[in-house]
Parts: sequence; C-alpha cells; structure tokens
Amino acid sequence: MFITPFFLSLLLLLAQLVRSDCECGYTVNATLYTDLIETDFLHLANITTDPDWQPQNYTASPALARGPYGKNASLTNVLANPLKSKYDWAGDGINGGDAGLQILVRGGVPADGLIPMGELATARTDMFFGTFRAGMKVTPTSGTCGAFFWYFNDTQEIDMEFLSVEYNASSTPVNLVLQSTESEEAGFNAAQTGTFKVHQLAFDPAGAFHEYRFDWSPESVSFYADGVLLDNMTQAVPTSPGHLTLSHWSTGNPDWSAGPPITDAILTVQYLKGYFNSSDPARQRDWSKRCKDHSAVNATCPIPEITESPNGNVSAKTFFFSMQKNETVNQTVSGSKTSEGISMEIPWDTRTATTVVLLLSIMWLAFYGL
Repeated sequence: MFITPFFLSLLLLLAQLVRSDCECGYTVNATLYTDLIETDFLHLANITTDPDWQPQNYTASPALARGPYGKNASLTNVLANPLKSKYDWAGDGINGGDAGLQILVRGGVPADGLIPMGELATARTDMFFGTFRAGMKVTPTSGTCGAFFWYFNDTQEIDMEFLSVEYNASSTPVNLVLQSTESEEAGFNAAQTGTFKVHQLAFDPAGAFHEYRFDWSPESVSFYADGVLLDNMTQAVPTSPGHLTLSHWSTGNPDWSAGPPITDAILTVQYLKGYFNSSDPARQRDWSKRCKDHSAVNATCPIPEITESPNGNVSAKTFFFSMQKNETVNQTVSGSKTSEGISMEIPWDTRTATTVVLLLSIMWLAFYGL
C-alpha cells in the first residue's frame, strides 16, 4: 500500500499526541528522578482526605522522648487553613492568620506530662534518593522544635530542625543533622559527630515563608535554604528507602527544644514537593513501561528552582507538575491511586502501533474508495 504524505502526517501527529511530557521523570541538572509527591497545602481543605499523608497519633513517654516531658501527637494539632478562594495564591486562611497547613504545639505545662503536638508522615515509604522541598514559616514562640525530615530509622535520618528558643535579633539558625550509628552511640547527640551543622540563615525563618530543601544522593546530602547551598555532607549518608515527615514538638529538653511554650505555637507549611527514585519494584516496572525514549522531546522535565527573594515569597505561588495536564503520567499517590495529572497517553508499544496503523489504513482506503 502506498503511504501518502497525508497519511504519514496523520500517523506522526497521533504519535505526538500519545506521548506525554515528563514520562521518564524529573531532573535537577543531570540527575533524574522517576517519581514525585507534590502537595499544595494552601488550597487543601482537609488533610485526612489526602492519601499522600498520614497524620500521626501516638504518645511517647519522657524517657522515650528524651526530655522532662513526653509527646502526645494527635490529629487535632494538624489543622488545614486554606486560602479563602481557590483562585488566590496569597492572603489569610479561612480561619485567619497564615494560610497553609498548621502544625501546633500546645502551650502550658501539661497535667499528664505529655506535651500536645502535631506530626504527619507520607504514606509512601519507598523514597530512595531524591530532592525534597518544603515552603514553611516557623513559629516565633519560644520552646519548640520544627522539623522537616526524611526517615528510615534512628540511625538513617536526614533532618532540618528549627529551635525557636534560638531566635533573636542576631540569631536565626537552622540545624542540619544526619543521624547515624555514631550519634546513637553518643545518646543520639549528633553534635558529637561530624554530621551536625548549625547554619545562620540570611533571614528570619519566623518572619516569612521560605523554601527548605535537601538533595540526597548515594554520595552525599546537600542542604539548601531558598535555593542557596548551606552544606554538603558526605558521611553517614542513608542507604535505605524511607519516608518524609513534618513535625512540630517540644519535650522541655533544655539542650534542644526547650519549652514547653507558654502559648500555642504554630508552624505553617504552604507546600511540600519531593522528586525521587522508588525502591518499589512495581513502581520501577511502571517507569520502564512509560519511559521508552530518554532522548524524546520533553521525556524528562527540569524541576524549576524557586524564585523567592530574601524577604520571602510574597505571592506564595510555586510550580506543581501535578497541576499541568500531562506531566504526571502514571504517577501514584498512596501507593496505588493514579495522580490527578491528566494525560492523553496511550501505551506506545508494538500492539498499539500496529492497531493505529491498521485504523489509519482503513480510514485512508475508505477516503480514497480503494
């Protein structure tokens, strides 16, 4: 059968339609990540409806919490405070104050010895190397620890922690920690190891929203604030898959969180984004099926850097692949549900190609009456 230019053009057009952007993954420089998690807390009305996240409910005794007081994590201290309009990207939340997910530590001395706090963790535990980012504003109320971290176990953990007792006109530090077997031997005092660093930030983390980030590779963990490199650690780099956690707590430990706070303290999160490789064999097979040609146009998508100023992101808006029409193909939330990204993708394998050619051939024959 003679293939006319018209027929060939239709075939090429259909081939372009069935391809999806980012089908091979997301990149930072030359590093490729196959999977993603993105949460827009500015417009999330109920954290319990988001299958990516699991608010934590647990208690820890003072001995386990390593402080004069223990912890009492509950859903009542993880509160959604979305913007008043889904079309807005700045302004107060529906409950007043900063919009976003509020993670609270309750003020006052607890009668039962357990300080009420908030914590949530990702449902997925297969995050194995990646770049992880959170837009946050920490509390100005003294006596808490705000934490954005990745966790496998107590000796494989990547932490960015904010101690509100340390903030004043001349001090605005972030504590960068890689927990390790060495820190366990030191009673989980990572300050006694080479994987604990304190960096003074160029801004007040309690005064505005800023993006905090860590990039984890087999060789190192690099920490950033508003896109500026703070430190690169090459010792005690984790070697197992794990999950992300956002936590706000106090144990009264004078050497760390201090507290408890006098009044309720609020850490607010605008967004969380993670781009990572999966340790799950099923997810790896899914990636192999959708990523047929690394060299194809838009087969990989660069992860945009933040555009925040040193005074914080006034608009609060950040880029989400999951808000685009065809940039999250075959991604999942909570291990099984397909993401909300819309796609025109048809698996472009031999069977599909043969079917398309046959259908177009029939159309061509019908058009020309042959």
